[in-house]
Amino acid sequence: MSNLPGKLPARPRRVLLVLLVLLLAIALGAYFVMQRGAKQQRASSAPGFKPLVTAARAQQRDVDLYLPALGTVTPLYTVTVHSRVDGQLMEVRFREGDMVTEGDVLAIIDPRPFQVQLAQAEGQMQRDAALLENARLDLKRYAQLVPGDLIAKQQYDTQAALVRQYEGAVKSDQGAIEAAKLQLTYSRVTAPISGRAGLRIVDPGNMINTTDRGIVVLTQMQPISVIFPLPEDNIARVLDKMKDGAPLKTEIYNREQTRLLATGALTSLDNLIDPTTGTLRLKAVLQNDDMLLFPNQFVNVRLLIDMVPNAVLVPAAGVRRGPQGAQSYVLRDNDVVELRNVDVGESIRDEILVRSGVQAGERVVIEGSERLRNGVQVEVKDADAPDKPRQQKEERK
Repeated sequence: MSNLPGKLPARPRRVLLVLLVLLLAIALGAYFVMQRGAKQQRASSAPGFKPLVTAARAQQRDVDLYLPALGTVTPLYTVTVHSRVDGQLMEVRFREGDMVTEGDVLAIIDPRPFQVQLAQAEGQMQRDAALLENARLDLKRYAQLVPGDLIAKQQYDTQAALVRQYEGAVKSDQGAIEAAKLQLTYSRVTAPISGRAGLRIVDPGNMINTTDRGIVVLTQMQPISVIFPLPEDNIARVLDKMKDGAPLKTEIYNREQTRLLATGALTSLDNLIDPTTGTLRLKAVLQNDDMLLFPNQFVNVRLLIDMVPNAVLVPAAGVRRGPQGAQSYVLRDNDVVELRNVDVGESIRDEILVRSGVQAGERVVIEGSERLRNGVQVEVKDADAPDKPRQQKEERK
């Protein structure tokens, strides 16, 4: 059956009805919001109304100024321990992850081939030493016969040359003995540095040689260094402090900057600035007494660059920045706010150093400043006091 002329179909009528309901809801919501804002505005302009703010006093104390950076823990020494002789790995005497001391035996290479070489060298030396002794006795006899022309002078010279030949052979044998002893010593692989042993690279029973990847990697853990970059604009301050001769204290924190891992001192600077980042690398050395720093670990670095005596500090929330610069609402004795321009310096955690504009002991608004204007009297809640319900008499109409 077709629709009657002049009437909308049922489906468009339902869509239109939904749209009208939505528009009505939006209009009512806007109306209530406007009424609420007007009510708050009338209340704020009503006689006796005081905005509630939270204030904190500016503190005065000596402040350490730090340069922050992100650094990487780097060992002073890293050594891959290799065998200096070829042979079969018979024994491993370290445990992975253990601390080892310089000179500790880490592995044993089969020493028997080197013991055989030593025995051969010693036997050869005994043979040549006996020949040398006999040749010297003959030379002594010939020396007694030459003056009486009982033997030819040439025979004496030949015997003297033979003695020198045997002396050279004995000296060569001594070198062979020392070489065999050295090879035998190398069959006991020792730690060249003190540090932490890494994971074992080769297992006992394998044949190894001097060109292999090694047996284990040792990294020095105490002391250890941290390398970190600083912008080139800060380098002049660092150099000026280093000229004084006093070491610059360096603090190392974890990634969240919630735990102090180690403290040390700045030791050196790199010799060139990275042109891609405009930074210079610095190195600090730390004792790492608690063993909390590991090679290649990313850490937060704080380099102590200066100390400001009797500095004035206000909470960071008490400083607002705008087109006129940094400003703070300061409370006078009668709880009337005064908007002041302040000269701010470095941020120290959740506080800001103020060079001028706020005196020590003055109260600064840290919450509720969005409703303030210069000269308004406020109701003050101390930031350190427990939260209390607001008691305010307002005329309700």
